[in-house]
Amino acid sequence: MRSGEAFRLKWKDLDFENKTVSINDPEKHSNSRMVRISDTLIAMLKTLPQKSERVFNGSVHCMRTNFTIQRRKIAEKTKNPRFVRISFHTFRHWKATMEYHKTKDILHVMKMLGHKSITSTLLYTQIVSFEGDEYDVKVEESKERIEAYLKVGYEWVGQDNKGQVYLRKRC
Repeated sequence: MRSGEAFRLKWKDLDFENKTVSINDPEKHSNSRMVRISDTLIAMLKTLPQKSERVFNGSVHCMRTNFTIQRRKIAEKTKNPRFVRISFHTFRHWKATMEYHKTKDILHVMKMLGHKSITSTLLYTQIVSFEGDEYDVKVEESKERIEAYLKVGYEWVGQDNKGQVYLRKRC
């Protein structure tokens, strides 16, 4: 989500049981949407005080200023000036790129981002090239073994005329 959307989140928008966040007040004329969140994020959100209707207090400006200060400290500590170039929006691009890489479903990514135009979504998914990556490859005939590999993230590549199925997963 965008930083302004995160800042405007209300406690009622969080569904810890179903591990989702509803974005009901989207920016840039985007569509409202629901996104899944991790157990780690849920645990972090549960530690925040629920003193008001909104999850985050203060202002968007203060939140961005604090992020800039922390980013600069990390860049200095690690001696890596590239950290200074990271913005809130960088994380949005990263998530979109990784989600497309994982699903190969541009319409899913478009819905996740709340875009109304596929053109906007296409801009997000062209940041990283994954060509040249290494794969762990499995060749299986057993339906049960094939299903087990698919459940742990292997993808189906093909099948030969002997019934052997070729699966792969990035290393």
